[in-house]
Amino acid sequence: MAATVADPEQFKSGRQFAAWLGLTPQQHSTGGKTRLVGISKQGDRYLRRLLVVGATAVMRHIKDKPTPMADWIRKLSEKKPFRVVSVALANKLARIAWVVLTRKEAYRPYHLAA
Repeated sequence: MAATVADPEQFKSGRQFAAWLGLTPQQHSTGGKTRLVGISKQGDRYLRRLLVVGATAVMRHIKDKPTPMADWIRKLSEKKPFRVVSVALANKLARIAWVVLTRKEAYRPYHLAA
């Protein structure tokens, strides 16, 4: 990811970065009514594929892990199909990656209460 995105600060937000990768819903809006239809699939195909495959692997291995991310995945999986959840997780991972790249810090998933 660092090799593909030379300057992550060219994006204003993590959402803009995820949209650049093609991981956000495509919009068809008319008459003030917004409809979201699938992911746009525009952007870096290889990087998007890596994120979705990685998200799928994470989903298959969360089982009973008591982390906030695992809880979020389980809650979303109750309502949505597997592939929709894996793309949503890939979107979330892309946003996290953008923050890590722009802040130049190590990733800290959550703080344990001591």
